[in-house]
Order: sequence, then C-alpha cells, then structure tokens
Amino acid sequence: MDIENAPDRLRSLASWLLGQLTIESRRVVGEVLAEQGGLHRSQYALLASLEQFGPLSQTALSERGGLDRSDVVRMIDDLAERGLVERTRDPSDRRRNVVSITAPGRRLLTKLDVQLGRAQDRLLQALSAKDRAQLVRLLGRALGLRGTKA
Repeated sequence: MDIENAPDRLRSLASWLLGQLTIESRRVVGEVLAEQGGLHRSQYALLASLEQFGPLSQTALSERGGLDRSDVVRMIDDLAERGLVERTRDPSDRRRNVVSITAPGRRLLTKLDVQLGRAQDRLLQALSAKDRAQLVRLLGRALGLRGTKA
C-alpha cells in the first residue's frame, strides 16, 4: 500500500500506523537476521532469554516467548546444531531438558545487537533519539509494561 496516499481515516488510526510500521520492522529485522546467520526472530528471542535469564527448560522458553512448544524444540534443535545453545538433562528431573546459551551464542547475540541497533536507527530515522526513546516508553506503557528501557 502507498502509505503516503492512504486515506486519512487509516492514517489517523494508531493501530493502522503500528501495523504499517510492524510490516517494515519485520522486513528490516528479517534482513539483518538473515545476513547474520539465517536466524529467525524467534530464535533471536530465545537467545536473548537464555542470555538474560540463564539456563531454562524448553517449556519455560516456550512460555517466556509465547511460542508453541514444538516450534521451540525445532528452533532449539537448529541453534544446538550451530553450537549456539546446548541442551542438558535437568539433574532434578531427568525427563526435562535445560537449555543454555554457549559462548558462540553470546558472541552472535552481541553482534546481532549491534546490527539490530543499526536497523532500528534506519527504521526510525525520521525520529530524534529523544523521540525514539519516548516511542519505546509509550509502546511499553500501551502494552502494560513497567520500566521499559529505551
């Protein structure tokens, strides 16, 4: 759709504007992730969760990311094949796997953070740094999040 020439009714709806920005952000982020190893957005989210929260069960990763458990298993399989995460049996419950990020996974995550930061800059280039920080705070508030970092 030609956003510039879209009807005023659409252009005045926050939901429509967010939808258009979402389409563009998915494209930009997808390009970065594809260039940096062919990861999916959800795999980046899994790596970020493991880095921030430490080793987690596959079920906890699924719940934390709002992802289907079978999708998480496939994504973890792929990340493990690449040496970005490792799976071990939970010593307290042998039926459960615990997933940990590896050193190569941390390095890739750091590299992706830099590249995704640049992508965010391109995506929001029409906004000042102050406006970008405010946008992140407002979106976080709209989603009911407290203490959203900008």
